[in-house]
Amino acid sequence: MGGGFKGRTIAVTRPVAQAEGLCRAIEEAGGKAFRFPLLEIVPITDPAVFAPVAARLDTFDFAFFVSPNAVEHGLAGLRQIRSWPTGLRVAAVGQGSARALDAHGFTEVIAPKEGFDSEAVLALPEFAPEAVRGRAVLIVRGDAGRELLGETLVARGARIEHLSCYHRRCPAADPASLLELAAHGRLDALSITTGEGVDHLARIVGFEGLARLSGIPVFVSHPRIAARCHQHGLEQTIAAGAGDDALLRALIAFFG
Repeated sequence: MGGGFKGRTIAVTRPVAQAEGLCRAIEEAGGKAFRFPLLEIVPITDPAVFAPVAARLDTFDFAFFVSPNAVEHGLAGLRQIRSWPTGLRVAAVGQGSARALDAHGFTEVIAPKEGFDSEAVLALPEFAPEAVRGRAVLIVRGDAGRELLGETLVARGARIEHLSCYHRRCPAADPASLLELAAHGRLDALSITTGEGVDHLARIVGFEGLARLSGIPVFVSHPRIAARCHQHGLEQTIAAGAGDDALLRALIAFFG
């Protein structure tokens, strides 16, 4: 691994349940992971939320999962009511969600091989206008998110229904430890993988805190997140790509 990476402290801002893989990879490569979640995931567990959709699962042609959280909490909510229909195909926005579906026994997952956003999904042949016209698509997600996928599929003639299976919240976090590391030159980088995370960071640390963090490189998974960083004065952004491996490679290349 890159020698310049050894001993570097990287703030990992993923939700608690999704952070450990990246933290472990950073530490195994000789870095130090500082856990500072910028997004809290709160599962919806009320069967009444899932029952109306579960009763009609057989009427959908595709079930689309927007994230690994959607896989975990959406499947848990639906499967507490009924088994999965054999004819209902599953799709995902990226390889992380595809792997989560694979772990739940789905062997034929529709997902982009490259790219990890709605644009990449909409470019797949399975979601071309002639393929989805007249089809019914269930989109399993949190209580917020981009509307591009659903709106485009509707424009292409599909019938869309959303199932919200978790809440996305700003954590009640104390910024003191993060800002103290930055003030003493011991915070080498931040990794932020959602636009919401950038907004939550601004809310948690405030204007003065953002000024203190402004010179620290921020590794992001998508150009949209980089643009959000720039809006908050975090100008030094590195677009690493999606997934733990891409983030780690970008970190090592930058410091090594």
